[in-house]
Amino acid sequence: MKKIDLRDIFTERCVDLGEEVLLKGWIRNHRKQKAIAFIDFFDGTVFDSIQVTYDDSLPVFEEINGYRVGASISVVGKLIISDYNNQLEIVASEIHLIGASPDNYPLQPKKHSLEFLREIAYLRPRSKLFQAVFRLRSVAAMAIHEYFQERDYIYLNAPALTTNDGEGAGEAFTVTSLDVTGGSKLNYADDFFGKHASLAVTGQLEGEAFAMAFKKIYTFAPIFRAENSNTKTHLAEFWMMEPEIAFCDLNELMDIQEAFLKYVVTRVCEKCEKELTFLSTYNKVDLLEKHKSLVASKIARITHKEAVQILLDAKVKFEFTPGFGEDLATEHEKYLTEKHFGSAVFVYDWPKDIKAFYMKLNDDNETVAAVDVLVPGSGELMGGSQREARYDELLARMTQMNVPAGDLDWYLNLRKFGSCDHSGFGIGFERLLMFLSGMENIRDVSPFPRTPMNCEF
Repeated sequence: MKKIDLRDIFTERCVDLGEEVLLKGWIRNHRKQKAIAFIDFFDGTVFDSIQVTYDDSLPVFEEINGYRVGASISVVGKLIISDYNNQLEIVASEIHLIGASPDNYPLQPKKHSLEFLREIAYLRPRSKLFQAVFRLRSVAAMAIHEYFQERDYIYLNAPALTTNDGEGAGEAFTVTSLDVTGGSKLNYADDFFGKHASLAVTGQLEGEAFAMAFKKIYTFAPIFRAENSNTKTHLAEFWMMEPEIAFCDLNELMDIQEAFLKYVVTRVCEKCEKELTFLSTYNKVDLLEKHKSLVASKIARITHKEAVQILLDAKVKFEFTPGFGEDLATEHEKYLTEKHFGSAVFVYDWPKDIKAFYMKLNDDNETVAAVDVLVPGSGELMGGSQREARYDELLARMTQMNVPAGDLDWYLNLRKFGSCDHSGFGIGFERLLMFLSGMENIRDVSPFPRTPMNCEF
């Protein structure tokens, strides 16, 4: 008898019809009739489950009938093709209970709301929906590494503890070893690092330092932002991927962004076809068609001024009137991607007053070499820029934007010691997963979401 996983049946195809096998996994559903019963059995190694059939010829038929949804079991039986539905199934000769499940097991075989499933985040990976979501998450994460490793990027583990806050990247969580229970003001000079420290909100600045040594690097790690936001697109802890490339201008960066996005989307379509098909049915959107369309199309490129002019010329009454010196609203992004272009679009050369200090100032002295990638259905997916490589210009921008130069003297010094044009971008991994899976709430693509007033499990 061969001990196998369901992967061996559905993916590896290394089990013959009629062969006796041993499987171990869990009961997703259990349907019982007078003399025969059916178990919907899964083991997590593939998206598929398999039907296990047993009848009253087994001496412990009634005992097995009592095994409840959620229980772990071992099954010995033969692999056959069902006469009823022409699907693979196991005809069991033995079924043994490994771990019992009670009557009040929360994940019963019925449709649960996403809100309820978030309340049992430790059990929701067993549901078919989240088997699809988190398998897709695993494949997408590996695809990110594959893209950069195949192109000889260095993988940098940027620090999670820092004494800079990324200067505008987001609100930071304070990290301290001091006693905070007394209510008195903390003296950070007495703290562990001798100054105020926080959890990192970005790995970009450290990434720039390594790009000046290795030419091409990327970070991929959890980061933390303390914004008190309960929207569908915000988490307090999420994963961010940030490459930095030396000797790279904005146009080259857009080439890299487009190639990267299409690579990851292609890998997910190749490896997660069943998951995407299921998620398409659940979310009522043809994900495979959407993704294949993105891969096949050329991503349009327009300046921010051109984008605003398109919006102003549109015969659409927007809630927020587009402005040349202003950010784009969600409705503007939706119009550009879904109505005007019908595809993803790069919007570059943004007004300097709404962008970060480290972005290269363009010759017009009004815009910076920044770029956002907008995609249908999700809006902004990636943001990047050519970094300001000139010491004097960077210092002037920091002064203008009240960024303390003394706290970032090492970052300024990078512009003294063999500086060069360099660029980079960032993509929130969970935002990417929302686009890939069609899930509308970021909490449903994070294994254990951290949001205001929620840090359980």
